Amino acid sequence: MESLSGALIGCGFFAVNQMHAWRDIKGASIVAVCDRNAERLRIVGDQFDVARRYTDAAAMFAAEKLDFVDVATTVGSHRELVEMAAAHGVPVICQKPFAPTLSDARAMVEACQTAGVPLMVHENFRWQSPIQAVRAVLDSGEIGTPFFGRISFRSGYDVFSGQPYLATGKRFIIEDLGIHILDIARFLLGDVSSLTARTARINPAIAGEDVATMLMDHAGGATSVVDCSYATKLAVEPFPETLIELDGSDGTIRLAQGYRLTVTGKTGTKVNDVSPPLLPWASRPWHNIQESVAAIQQHWIDCLASGQEPATSGADNLKTFALVEAAYAGAASRGPVQIDALLR
Repeated sequence: MESLSGALIGCGFFAVNQMHAWRDIKGASIVAVCDRNAERLRIVGDQFDVARRYTDAAAMFAAEKLDFVDVATTVGSHRELVEMAAAHGVPVICQKPFAPTLSDARAMVEACQTAGVPLMVHENFRWQSPIQAVRAVLDSGEIGTPFFGRISFRSGYDVFSGQPYLATGKRFIIEDLGIHILDIARFLLGDVSSLTARTARINPAIAGEDVATMLMDHAGGATSVVDCSYATKLAVEPFPETLIELDGSDGTIRLAQGYRLTVTGKTGTKVNDVSPPLLPWASRPWHNIQESVAAIQQHWIDCLASGQEPATSGADNLKTFALVEAAYAGAASRGPVQIDALLR
């Protein structure tokens, strides 16, 4: 496969993981980096030996011949950069949250569709190998038809030290973390028809919610509970593991802390260790997230090469983004929110 030339826009906290992954991926390389902050640009450019550096994205698009661009900035700049990429005919992978609002997200999807440009959202949690292992069991039919799920991320980990801006926004855990867990629920149990939510702010030093519980009806008939917390202190810190319970007509799946997968189904009970691999550049406990970054970016390159639509395309991600909007609306109204109404 001919190597595709890409550029990274945004050289902040998480982008370093993306750069490590790009260096390892087959079929692609990053030939240019861009950041308005000259010091961040220098650090990332030097670390990954990228000589072509820009502080202005428009100048980069004008000067470079790119096969794709990776937008790794914060959410406020996403629409401008995605639409800029579309205008230049450059396929784009965009960090989550995809957009500030659902209407912005729709506009970004439409801009890329009009330009005939592939668009994928960097919704990487579903690409963690333990989550993929759960999906594989479902696909095998071992537990029959799922009717209930609980997807849980509860932690007391200090995420604010590395990303202090997370403490300042009026929206926090649903927008930053819950979007991933909601996407996992969709990935495992299908699209959602209605959602009810409750939120709380336990940490008085932050502006947004740090606890959220969401009850969802799935179009296929299953019910799920998605619960997220950064205010839960445990004897053994589980960060950044997502724990999963699925009940089916013929059995159950349990992904427990420590990446222990227990499946009770048609052929009996099996217990497996589905721990993610520790990539050479990764570090515990982040290694499951870091591995999923490499997996989703390889998926993006494979899709560009084959012409297939990515699993977390912009159009698909609108359905996950709608769950985030529904969660905030439902927490405010304390009533159920119909998802189709948001997607019309």
